Amino acid sequence: MYKIGVLASTKGTDLQAIIDEIADGAMPGVEIAIVLSNKENAYALERARLQEIKAFFVDPQGKSRAEYDQELVQILKDHEVDLVCLIGYMRVLSPEFVRQFPNRIVNVHPALMPKFSGPGFYGQNVHKAVLDAGEKETGCTIHIVDEGVDTGPIIAQEKVTVEPGDTPESLKEKVQELEKKLYPEVIRRFAKGEISIDTN
Repeated sequence: MYKIGVLASTKGTDLQAIIDEIADGAMPGVEIAIVLSNKENAYALERARLQEIKAFFVDPQGKSRAEYDQELVQILKDHEVDLVCLIGYMRVLSPEFVRQFPNRIVNVHPALMPKFSGPGFYGQNVHKAVLDAGEKETGCTIHIVDEGVDTGPIIAQEKVTVEPGDTPESLKEKVQELEKKLYPEVIRRFAKGEISIDTN
């Protein structure tokens, strides 16, 4: 069984898409081993629990970044996770965390990287920046997480047209629809061994 561990801070919309595809038999051999959040009230935890998937709030209060990440690493390793999936996870992972799962951490970014990525580009900020720049298209990117911020190798992208009258909210909805299709597909490809990262 190919086991994924999810780190989430928000609603977990993409997590639901993965849960649904697994339930529909569209991701054979893949299971969600654990969902972890730094936010006690993150709805992603509830989504997991509704499906009887192990889900825990890990309190960052009073811990250094390195200490907190080491706690997460230990839980993920205890659950023998093959791939770590960031889904609306609002913390930057420490280098120590990244080194524990080399080329086995993926994140979804709500823009066509390398555009509109890096420090400060998250959530609605991204969609507002796309509109302010007058872009004709936007989309989502799934990439490997390395020790930088949005600097890891790109695995897959999907595009959508920016229409006149689009708002940050409408772009968010469009991009999330792309994410819900692309994220499960990338996980399937990892599970099949179809994705290899050239580290040279």
